[in-house]
This record gives sequence, C-alpha cells and structure tokens, in this order.
Amino acid sequence: MGEVTGMNVLGIDIGGSGIKGAPVDTDAGELTEERLRIPTPEPSRPEAVADAVRQIREHFSWTGPVGVTFPGVIVEGVVRTAANVDRSWIGVDAAALFGGASVLNDADAAGVAEMRFGCGRGEKGTVLMLTFGTGIGSALFRDGVLVPNTELGHLELHGKDAEHRASSRAREEHDLSWEKWAERVQEYLEHVEMLFSPSLVVIGGGVSKKAEKFLPHIKLRTRVVPAGLQNEAGIIGAALAARP
Repeated sequence: MGEVTGMNVLGIDIGGSGIKGAPVDTDAGELTEERLRIPTPEPSRPEAVADAVRQIREHFSWTGPVGVTFPGVIVEGVVRTAANVDRSWIGVDAAALFGGASVLNDADAAGVAEMRFGCGRGEKGTVLMLTFGTGIGSALFRDGVLVPNTELGHLELHGKDAEHRASSRAREEHDLSWEKWAERVQEYLEHVEMLFSPSLVVIGGGVSKKAEKFLPHIKLRTRVVPAGLQNEAGIIGAALAARP
C-alpha cells in the first residue's frame, strides 16, 4: 500500500463539511481503496486542515504523489479566496503546506475528472460543471480545455451570492422540499445559461446521487445531466492533477 503502481495517485478533496481521500487509478478513473472521510475541522484553519490531510496520507501509508482540492481560487498553489473555510487561508501557500502536493480548486478538479471519465467525455463546445454542496462550485470548459477558478457560485441573485440561495446547504438550512429547491436551482441555471450558452451542464456534488428528486423539475434549453462520477469526482480530479 502507498507504492506508486502504474498510475496510482492519492486524491484528497477538501470540502466545507468533509475531507475525503483515496488512492486513484488515474488510467481508469477509479478509486482503488475505500475512501476515508474526516469531518472538516471547526474552525477550518490551515494547520487543522493540514493535519486532516496528513491523517489521510498516513491511513493509506502513502509515499507517492498527492493531489489536493481546495474550495477557493488557487493560483500557482496559493489560496486567493476562501468562502466556505476559515478566512485565514487567504494568502497561504497550500501546495507547500500539504508537503508539495498539487493543489487546485475543488470544482475544477471535479470537472476535470468528469470531462475525462464521466458525462463530459468527448463533449465539444462549452461545458459547465456545477457542484452543489456547502456552496456552489463551477468548472468551465471550452472544447475540453479548463478555464480555471470561475467561482460562478458567487454570481448575484436577488442581491445575494447565488450559493446562499441555491446550494445544497441552503436547501437543508431552509428545510426546502426537493421541488422548492429545484425552483431556486432553475432560476440560477437560467442565469448561468444566459451568460455562457453552454452545450452541456453537468450537476455534481453530493446531490448528484439524488438527481431523480430534483432534475425532473429543471427545464433549460441546455442539456442538464448528473455527474457520472457523482461525489468521487473531486478525489479523482485531484489525483489527475498530481499524475506524474
């Protein structure tokens, strides 16, 4: 365990509520062991999160390459924004903090995995991946090429960040039925569709496992599909980013 066999890479996905990791076969786009999930520390300061990342490495006795996602804008390994984790992250060299790991935005990672192994595979034109969780993450692709750090969850709707109205956390906090939540998601998706005219929208995050509860209520001109990799996309995309 922990040896680099073929193209095995440890992927770690940092979210607002949980930190998940597993070794990934980056040729197949599959987890090779059962993932480990650790609740995101509160407060989610850099040292506490780095300790959780270290625990995941140790759990798998990992010595090979590591990729890590982060819920914010990442430029050359440095955190530029932190919406759903502690603000003390801003300005931190996350790549160095995580022991030289490859670090990228969490939704970008999920999108990269979905374009390689999931519903985006072979899709041309403009493809938009949106992850609904603690916030709303976004990954924008043009002919398969990522436009990084788009952060479309912070578009304004009714004078608020869209994610405050339409994220999965907003559904839980406001105790919305799936149908009522779908109305908010519909409104958000119409706004994004107007801005980008995508050929495909892929819905990821934890809600992708329950797509049948809300997707039938979503009506756009654009095709909308649930993520094929569901909530493993972030782990797989993190591993792809660190593939030697």
